[in-house]
Amino acid sequence: MRFCDCFNIPILTLVDVPGFLPGTAQEYGGLIKHGAKLLFAYAEATVPKVTIITRKAFGGAYDVMASKHLRGDVNLAWPTAQIAVMGAKGAVEIIFRADMKDPEKIAERTKEYEERFLSPFVAAERGYIDEVIMPHSTRRRVARIFAMLRNKTLENPWKKHDNIPL
Repeated sequence: MRFCDCFNIPILTLVDVPGFLPGTAQEYGGLIKHGAKLLFAYAEATVPKVTIITRKAFGGAYDVMASKHLRGDVNLAWPTAQIAVMGAKGAVEIIFRADMKDPEKIAERTKEYEERFLSPFVAAERGYIDEVIMPHSTRRRVARIFAMLRNKTLENPWKKHDNIPL
């Protein structure tokens, strides 16, 4: 990210991320530190940033990968993409934990969650992505978007130097 930004190379991000795995082993492995560096690099980049969500885009891991929330210029998704705070199974197990002993009810709630929240069309309605595109048109769309953004100029506020997470 920082290399591309340094030499004015546009960034294309392909997203298929089920989210950050919580746990002490991941924390000791530096997940938070590396995630913070990724977040900082995307937020600081001033080059054109195009994101394509191909499959899963869940939680904070999705947010740090050039989402609209992080100044991504254009965000596209394939019709099979799933965009949400978390996966259906995990969300249902938390929200409806009182029904955990009834597998039928849990299956019904999971299906309901998938239909209501995971669709890329729902994300498009909310402005999280710009458009849902067919996979076979991806290359053509990306080329057109980068051509449209070729004269993009963006300056971050002046500061003496960055304070990158180390």
